[in-house]
Amino acid sequence: MWLGFRGFPDVQGGVETHAEQICPRLVELGCEVCAVVRAPYMAAATLVPWRGVRYLRLWAPRNRALEALVHTFLGVLVAAWRRPDVLHIQAIGPALCVPLARAFGLRVVFTHHGPDYDRQKWGRFARLTLQLGEWAGARFANAGIAISATIRALVAQKHHRELDLIPNGVVTPTIPRSTDVLQRFGLEPGRFVLIVSRLVPEKRHADLIEAFATAQVPDWKLVIVGAADHRDAYAESVERQAAMTPGVVMTGFQRGVALAELYTHAAVFVLPSSHEGLPIALLEALSYGLPVLASDIPANLEVGLDASQYFGLGDVPALAAALRRSAAQAATPAQRQAVQSWITARYDWRQIAAATLAVYRRIAPTGP
Repeated sequence: MWLGFRGFPDVQGGVETHAEQICPRLVELGCEVCAVVRAPYMAAATLVPWRGVRYLRLWAPRNRALEALVHTFLGVLVAAWRRPDVLHIQAIGPALCVPLARAFGLRVVFTHHGPDYDRQKWGRFARLTLQLGEWAGARFANAGIAISATIRALVAQKHHRELDLIPNGVVTPTIPRSTDVLQRFGLEPGRFVLIVSRLVPEKRHADLIEAFATAQVPDWKLVIVGAADHRDAYAESVERQAAMTPGVVMTGFQRGVALAELYTHAAVFVLPSSHEGLPIALLEALSYGLPVLASDIPANLEVGLDASQYFGLGDVPALAAALRRSAAQAATPAQRQAVQSWITARYDWRQIAAATLAVYRRIAPTGP
């Protein structure tokens, strides 16, 4: 049983993409998988099994501070009744319920997706709660997984617990033939900068918008793909800044073929964020062979890009200069193919699912 995320498929969020990719692959490996999803994000009519994964839809308040914790608490109660071989809890907020699950005699795996208490959107009380969740997951779970070496080292230092390192992954994409989404938003292939993320403060959209305006690349556009989970002042500020900056296009949340078109035809992908676990959007961009620029935070550095593809966090002039260089020298098809081959060999979801199953077998030897 998987718990601690909104839902899938096609629900915005890194943890959601993580679950969407691993759960059906666990089914292929012989597991019976039940995904406990949140009612506000998954309509009841859609809850037929998907790629062998069964859903359990539970109520959750549409409240940023309470949604994850309340839903996870209810999910643990259901798990205590259904008795899965393994309960797999995602992220440090939901991990606050790990001790309760253990008290019910459940075997629990906890995946640490990043120190969410560092996110700019949280206040003091929320940060303390998330830190307590990290401690609870590290202290009480039967087994723990870190999606990056940076997170693994953090937990070892703070909580003296060694987690299994199992990263996020990518799939080799199918390149779409259509250009419908480009036409809809007035975009030309190879002449736009792309960012794909939720509208949350740690993604630092303002830095990218300012850098794009400073770079002044003729006839280029900046495409911001993503939306806010909960309408707030930050999302409104991004929209205002985008509206005031010529060439900035906000598409909202995109998925499937539409998102694939944007990845395929962008000139460069940018991730200026101040906080990441192991950024799936960055890995996805690389899986299309897309040139990327990323802030020099530890999670982004761990991907192992060339030094020229990193810029200092918050260094708008450096990012603007990097955008001008990208515009002056487009990547060749051979270069894009080399990037695609490199990233898909390093981050394979099939291997990641197999490693996750090995963790399950270690703590639940009578399981699948």
